[in-house]
Amino acid sequence: MPRRPCREAHAPSLTEQRDRLNRVVFHGSVAGILVFLVLTMLFTERAGTFFDAGLAWVSETFGWYYMLAAVVYLVFVIVIGASRVGNIRLGPDHSRPEFSLLSWASMLFAAGIGIDLLFFCVAEPLAHYLAPPDLAPESAAAMRAAVPQTFLHWGLTGWGMYVLMGMALAYFSYRHRLPLAIRSALYPLLGQRIHGPIGHAVDITAVISTVFGIATSLGIGVMQLNYGLTYMFDIPESLSVQVVLIALVVVLATISVVSGVEKGIRRLSEFNMLLAAALLLFVLFQGDTLRLLDALVLNAWDYLGGFVGASRR
Repeated sequence: MPRRPCREAHAPSLTEQRDRLNRVVFHGSVAGILVFLVLTMLFTERAGTFFDAGLAWVSETFGWYYMLAAVVYLVFVIVIGASRVGNIRLGPDHSRPEFSLLSWASMLFAAGIGIDLLFFCVAEPLAHYLAPPDLAPESAAAMRAAVPQTFLHWGLTGWGMYVLMGMALAYFSYRHRLPLAIRSALYPLLGQRIHGPIGHAVDITAVISTVFGIATSLGIGVMQLNYGLTYMFDIPESLSVQVVLIALVVVLATISVVSGVEKGIRRLSEFNMLLAAALLLFVLFQGDTLRLLDALVLNAWDYLGGFVGASRR
């Protein structure tokens, strides 16, 4: 888990110069998103074919790199955390964490995985069971391997990547007072050039990628919510209902962000964590409790025992 950013005791917040709106990044990101939307809406089939071909090419050409990088990132953050370097505060030496461990974990949970967990915790094991990469579909072996394979994607490997990025951003922002942006993590390589066109290009790419990732999560969540409302209250499953749900989610998210981290994001994240824990306990005690506990231990053992081998595939 990324170390919590710290704040100075009795010290003012980061300067206005550091936190001001970067108009080049803002307008560049908006332009890139609009161009992408217009092209994909006008040439939907061609865009789909292009992206499918691009995904296949990247997987075939750089699949080895992604597997290697995922393991290297995980080993790197573990070594950093276990060494003396892990004691460096993400802020001045005399600073202390602004949030409790529980609040910080709740915000990481809500912002890091959120709706993806509620959707893929069911969809991904089923996908691995129905179409496993190297086992007979719908077999007992495929059933046993489905959840550990899901753990591989959402467990230590995934969180190693989150930790690396969070650690780099927090270190250069809170300790070296650089902008809280992806460009700052490249300061050791680029130096002052992060404030020029190269830095702008890095941040524009990061913003566009983040927006697309959020849009994916939002789309999945809205469709899942619409289906639940249809099942529970016979509300029609339609585009108009989904648009209303998207608007409602955007409004709530905006209120949370405008309210600030302390009042909005923290409280909403803690409430989200309580709901997730309640759902977990409901499924555990309303289902076959002993079988679920047996499966949890077995899946965790299979995941940890086969982690090294699975990471090579």
